[in-house]
Amino acid sequence: MRSWLAPGEQVIATTRPHAGVLLFPAAVAVLLPSLVGLVMAWLESGHYQRWAPNAPALREPAVVVVLALAAMVLLFYPLRRYLAWLGTRYTLTSRRIVVRGGWLRRTRFDYPLATVRNLGSRQSLLARLWRSGTIALDMGFDGAASIKNVPEVAAFSNYTLEAIGELPHSALAPTEPQRVYADEIDDTGWEGMAHGGH
Repeated sequence: MRSWLAPGEQVIATTRPHAGVLLFPAAVAVLLPSLVGLVMAWLESGHYQRWAPNAPALREPAVVVVLALAAMVLLFYPLRRYLAWLGTRYTLTSRRIVVRGGWLRRTRFDYPLATVRNLGSRQSLLARLWRSGTIALDMGFDGAASIKNVPEVAAFSNYTLEAIGELPHSALAPTEPQRVYADEIDDTGWEGMAHGGH
C-alpha cells in the first residue's frame, strides 16, 4: 500500500497534465538553436566586419552574450516547463483528489471528495481537440479549486462522480437547499455542471 493512502483508500486513476502544455516550450527548444545559428552566422568574422567595421573588439563579447542568453532561455523556459510537467501528478482515489508537484520544493493539495458539492469542466477549443480541460470543484464553505490541463477530462470527471457516488452517505458534506438562477450559471463559465452525488 502506498504510504500516503489512508486505510481502505484505493487509487482509481493517476496522470500527469496533458502533454499539450509542452507544445510551446518544445517549439522554443527547437527554433532557438536555429535562431542562434543565424545570429552566429551574422557574427562570423567576414560578415561582422562588413556591418560593424568600427567595432571589431565587440565581436567576441557579442558571441558570448548570444550564447549566454540562449542558454538562459532554454534553462528558464523549455527545461523548467518540462520539469514542472514531469513533476506534477493528478491522483484520484476513492476518497480525494491529490495534486502533487515540484522537485526541490514539493507541493501537495488534497481535495476530499466528501466536500465536493458541484463538479464542472471547462475546455478551450484547442483543449477540446486534445480532450483535455480544467476540472472545477465547488466545495461550498471550503472554497473552490481548479485542476488545469487534465487529460481525458470527461473520463476523469466521470470517475470522480462515480467515486463520490460510492461514498457512504454519512461521509458527504451536508448541503442546504439552494436557489440557482440561470444568469448565475451563465456567469460561472462552467460546462457540464453536475451535482456530486448528493
